[in-house]
Amino acid sequence: MNKKIRIDKIQSVIDRNKDNKDLLKQEIMWEDKLESMAVYKIPLEYLVYNKFNGRILSRTKSLEKQKHSIDVETDEGKAKIEQLLWESKEDRNKKTLSSISKFGQQRVGIITKDGIIIDGNRRAMLLNRIPEYDYFKAIILPVTLEENPIEIEKLETTYQMGEDEKLGYNPIEKYLKAKTILDKLKPTIGEDEAIKRISDWMGEKTSKVREYLGVIDTMDEYLQTLDYDGIYTQLDGREDQFITLTNWINNYYNSESKKAGWAYSNLDVDELKSIAFDYIRVKYEGKEFRLLAHGLKENHFFGDKNIWSSFSLEHFDSTNEIKEIEINYDSPNLKSHLDDRDTKYKEKVKDSFKENVRKHNQKLQYNRAADKPGKGVQNSIDSFDSINKGHKNFSNPEVQDLVEKLGNNVFDSLNRTSPNRVLSHIVGLLEKIDISKIPEDEIDDAKKKVKKIQNLGYYLFK
Repeated sequence: MNKKIRIDKIQSVIDRNKDNKDLLKQEIMWEDKLESMAVYKIPLEYLVYNKFNGRILSRTKSLEKQKHSIDVETDEGKAKIEQLLWESKEDRNKKTLSSISKFGQQRVGIITKDGIIIDGNRRAMLLNRIPEYDYFKAIILPVTLEENPIEIEKLETTYQMGEDEKLGYNPIEKYLKAKTILDKLKPTIGEDEAIKRISDWMGEKTSKVREYLGVIDTMDEYLQTLDYDGIYTQLDGREDQFITLTNWINNYYNSESKKAGWAYSNLDVDELKSIAFDYIRVKYEGKEFRLLAHGLKENHFFGDKNIWSSFSLEHFDSTNEIKEIEINYDSPNLKSHLDDRDTKYKEKVKDSFKENVRKHNQKLQYNRAADKPGKGVQNSIDSFDSINKGHKNFSNPEVQDLVEKLGNNVFDSLNRTSPNRVLSHIVGLLEKIDISKIPEDEIDDAKKKVKKIQNLGYYLFK
């Protein structure tokens, strides 16, 4: 059914009811006035879904970025929108479907005079699944979408981003919605006034709207970095990390933030962002993700120049040579294809990421224990004791070199603070030597070393 026929059909519904005094009326804000408008029963076949509905905006934009244009007036386009609406919150849809089946449509929708659903796309989709219902209870706006797009955007946002409805949305949608409205309003009224209006429409403070816009900028940059530009489905399950990263960027760029204890530059912040993108991609979250740069400087890697330099160096060493599969933008299921690409990337880096975080987190702990030397030394003893010294790899030359380095560090430390303790330790070690375990072919060499010890002892207090 084309637009002209829909307008005529919907107008005929209005005409048939012009003398109906029993029509339900409902008040809505329209053009800045509270208007009382009649509620009609509109046959479902006269209606068209709004493909840029805020509930599925990330999905439809992602599809259109892949050149999969959705014509909502065709059966194929209608089926695609219904699939996206159903999948947007399947558990909630099942509950609402059960409720509508028992009690009918309880909340009135809003449509344009040419049948585009402004509020109630999900309810209409559910009604289309129930054979007993063939109509949608809705207010009919006196305009088409093209005749007053800004007022309709305002109405849609007010209804769809209200507190109750917001709970049922994919978390990414509100960021995308704020950006979409800003792009529409900014050219005519400027950014500050546009943000004020978005704030009113979404029922949020202007500071929250600015936060949304900052986060979507970070999300867009992440997608561009991966060549996933505009494919918002690849942000699923990563909202918290983007909020955290955006806060880091705001804190550190063009600033000598006290949350980092060194004279970093904006290039260092860019490096932080690049590394954070990699950790977001493999879905690091919570405490481990926050170790990168969150909170007081003693609690994160970016807060210490040496730790950050070491951490970033090892990160890029482990990622620079990774070969990834080419992106097939013509894939019939691009989301699945990109999810698989991200999974393969994760498989290649997960062990090195985990080890890099573990090692530098340990360095952070050593730094924090610097003013508590007893605790630090005890931690080192515990750590060494926990090593399986019977493992075959413990005798590898490179491992033994590290053990020797550890021993030398301990002796150097003792020698600086208490040479007498070094002597006591040497005496203790000499007394524990079991000469019967020295191989026959090493006895002459052992005798030379004992002779050297005698000479050193003689000259030490001569």
